[in-house]
Amino acid sequence: MIRLLFCFICLFISSSYSMALDFKMLKDENWSFFSDQVMGGKSTGTIEFLSSEKNYIRMSGNVSTENNGGFIQFRHRIKNKVNGNVSKIIIDAKGNNEYYYIHIRTRGTILPWQYYSKKFYATDTWTSVEINLSDFKRSSAFLRGKIKPSSIKSIAIVAFGKNHEAMIEISKITII
Repeated sequence: MIRLLFCFICLFISSSYSMALDFKMLKDENWSFFSDQVMGGKSTGTIEFLSSEKNYIRMSGNVSTENNGGFIQFRHRIKNKVNGNVSKIIIDAKGNNEYYYIHIRTRGTILPWQYYSKKFYATDTWTSVEINLSDFKRSSAFLRGKIKPSSIKSIAIVAFGKNHEAMIEISKITII
């Protein structure tokens, strides 16, 4: 009985400090795709929930800077509050040897163009990419200097800023 109680307490403590999005449930309603077309841009793309050796989400499309555009993204809306003691994000990614971005929105990012961003490189093999929350840059001087973890409300994977074909797959996102 004491051993069972100890296991439960350990499980509770570890789960309150981290969060993992791992695509075990394909077609999760908390994921959404959108592009610069919401503001008149010309970029196009899609997301697919797939399974082979692992479950993953794939975003593919064409990023175009035409008509002041230049992005496609998929975003996960976080329902539960992230623990304030987390300090990094680890993503398991595979891509087309291009740079992509992680965008984090918080309760302080009110306007659509406000976010915290960090660039990462997606190789053509599955790789774990570890990024400290302190490495994210704010998009506006009106935002806090650093991310307050307990205020995180969404995480997005973004193809951004230049004309290119995008293709990125993510099998897991862990906030620890």
